[in-house]
Amino acid sequence: MRQPKKQISSVEVRSFGHKSNLFFNILLAIFAFSCLLPLIFIIIISLTSEQSLLADGYQFFPKHWSLAGYEYLATMGGQLLNALGITVLVTVFGTLVNATFTSTYAYSISRSSFKYRKFFTVFCLITMLFTPGMVANYIVMTNLLQLKDTIWALILPLAVSPFNIIVMRTFFKRQVNESIIEAARIDGAGEMRIFLKIVLPLAVPGIATISLFAALGYWNDWFNALLYIQDSHLVPLQYLLMKIQSNIEMLTQNAAQGAQYAGGMANIPQEATRMAMVVISVLPIAISYPFFQKYFVKGLTIGGVKE
Repeated sequence: MRQPKKQISSVEVRSFGHKSNLFFNILLAIFAFSCLLPLIFIIIISLTSEQSLLADGYQFFPKHWSLAGYEYLATMGGQLLNALGITVLVTVFGTLVNATFTSTYAYSISRSSFKYRKFFTVFCLITMLFTPGMVANYIVMTNLLQLKDTIWALILPLAVSPFNIIVMRTFFKRQVNESIIEAARIDGAGEMRIFLKIVLPLAVPGIATISLFAALGYWNDWFNALLYIQDSHLVPLQYLLMKIQSNIEMLTQNAAQGAQYAGGMANIPQEATRMAMVVISVLPIAISYPFFQKYFVKGLTIGGVKE
């Protein structure tokens, strides 16, 4: 005789669900901590004395703590604050410019009523696959646009991102229904009013996502400053930190050539200063990330499940 199948009660199902949720929560917590651990380690090293680093190496619990790395950077405080201000200005204004250009371009090619949407979509894809190269970009920025040693040289090269345009185009096609646009047109609304009053409120998650991408690009950019900026008052933070790093390496290489270099190197906490520079460059953008996280996750996953 066949044995009757054992039925699983709803209590057992809920119990299994709670256990599986607990397991995955613990697993994700471990993964999140492993991602955060390198940043914590860098902060600890930046607060470790140079003598402890030379004697014991990198440790989570150093014998001697010190602020020498930050104190060395504080000696150039005026230049550092100026570079930080330039970076913040370029990041904020550049992100606004990038989000504006990207969202308007993507909205245009996402609408079936736009006659030339295929041409501009292919044009965007071509610029994403093929680049003119560094020489052509340099000639355009310096000779044609005359933007060398201006703040625009740090903003315009990253003002439009083809990848972000494709992301926003997909977002607009999935989330902004054509019937809403048609209803607004019947009521007499123009294209600009439709975009500002109807489309933008629906597109906040997508715009927040591309804004985060753009802000990271502007904050970490130092190459454009290397190419186009010679004025010390327009140097961004990342480029200034790279110059400080280069100066420390130069002093290290020349330390064996004379007592003057050796004495100078003895007063510079090399490893702690390097890690302090990493903390200064990473911490502000890491702190701002949680404010975008809600929109960032929604912007990436929206449209994945049809409601």
